[in-house]
Amino acid sequence: MNAFGVMIGLVLLFGIAAFVLAVVGTVKAAKAVATKIGRHEANARRAVENATLKAKTFTKVGPPGQIAAVRLGLRTSLDGTRQVLESGLPEDGQLGESLALLGRLDTHAAELDGELRMLEREPDTARVAAKLPELRERAERITHSAETMRWAAQDRMHRFADDELSRLSKECESEAGALRHWDTSGESSSGSSSSGGSAAGAGSAGSAGSSAAAGSAASAGSSGSAGSTSAGKRSGAASGGAARAGLTDGKGRPSAEELLGLADPLAKLAQRLRKPSAGPTAG
Repeated sequence: MNAFGVMIGLVLLFGIAAFVLAVVGTVKAAKAVATKIGRHEANARRAVENATLKAKTFTKVGPPGQIAAVRLGLRTSLDGTRQVLESGLPEDGQLGESLALLGRLDTHAAELDGELRMLEREPDTARVAAKLPELRERAERITHSAETMRWAAQDRMHRFADDELSRLSKECESEAGALRHWDTSGESSSGSSSSGGSAAGAGSAGSAGSSAAAGSAASAGSSGSAGSTSAGKRSGAASGGAARAGLTDGKGRPSAEELLGLADPLAKLAQRLRKPSAGPTAG
């Protein structure tokens, strides 16, 4: 029973925790949706108001049209400056201070816009004519401040872009030079190989010629030494008495009988003919 009760308690605890998490998640999701809807609603309301003011500048004449033009110029300047600063904030953290100043400037612009809206509903034309120059001058100051920050931010981003582009161009040029390094090395290697080949050819030709000359000289020397040696041997043989016959001088060549193997039978036949024959009278 105790184990069963513990299991039931754990299940109830997990169920309550899951319910609380679901409620918290639902509340957070509802707040996020409400915030998103409120943001979109504010943007839609602002877009409608800007379109209305633009239409008034073209349709109304006199002070109402001038007031609409001042309000539209004020909103356009602040919106443009905010877009520029927010777009450059992820890359340049220093623009955060400019956004803070723009927020303070936007507060003054909102107060001025409220005064202009009240003046737009003013039925007394004399009061409108008296207050409009002052409010226009304040709007111009706010607009000039917003435009100054916007132009400075644009120049800063442009300068950073130029510096980055210069560095990138240098890196690209160095990379291109590194990629072309094989071409120059190939040309130099081909030139060196061709010059080396010609030098090697000349060297081989020279070595061949020198070896040929050395070979001819050696053969001439060896033939000369052989001739001198044979001459010495011939002179020694001549002084000794018997001269050795050469192959082509006709001396000491074998006879036809010797070549045919008839020398011995002919010699025996000649000996038999030279012997005195024993006749019948001699006996």
